[in-house]
Amino acid sequence: RRDPGLQRDLGAVRAAARAPGSLHGGESRLGRALAGFVSSSPPEAAPESTLIVGGAHLELIEHAARSGGDCTVLVPSRRAAQAVRAFAERRALACQVLEAASAEAPRRADFARAGDSFAAVILDVAGAGGEALARIIAEASRVLAPGGRLWVFEPYEALESASGRIVEHPLARLRRLLGSTGLSCERLTPVEADGEHVLAALARSAAAAGRSALGVGRRTP
Repeated sequence: RRDPGLQRDLGAVRAAARAPGSLHGGESRLGRALAGFVSSSPPEAAPESTLIVGGAHLELIEHAARSGGDCTVLVPSRRAAQAVRAFAERRALACQVLEAASAEAPRRADFARAGDSFAAVILDVAGAGGEALARIIAEASRVLAPGGRLWVFEPYEALESASGRIVEHPLARLRRLLGSTGLSCERLTPVEADGEHVLAALARSAAAAGRSALGVGRRTP
């Protein structure tokens, strides 16, 4: 049986992937599709501040920078920082670019340098997977403002795992990783473009999601 919400999300990201326009260095149809997933999320006020961790897809940076508010990008290396700064300059984007202390998964100190409260956090760390992704989600949840939203983009294969005879499906695994840090997954969609298969998720704190659902339930027709 098809989930109407899933079909809607798939349609939005596929439409973004087919959008016309020439590609520049580092840009891709997949990046446009991921930015489409973010922009097609239920409309809310533009975030006052956005943190992007990883910056693997430049289209996400452009979307965040043009959405209003402060934009901070935490990247894993000096080369990545140079690439993002060059892209931002070329597109006239206002964003702060910070280099993590290690090329591995960013640590708590890296998040602390970025700031202590963000209305939106986008995790775009290619192929983190496993324990590394769990740590990144946990640290990201610490800097997420009350009611803030967290997007996670992770390659499908990086989430595949098996323990003994038990195989955990990538979608179930990503939901579990989000839930283990007190986050409620509101959207979870597979995105395919450029021969890559990525899982895209939108989450917020379970408490905030509960209050939102309660508010919707109290509306009168």
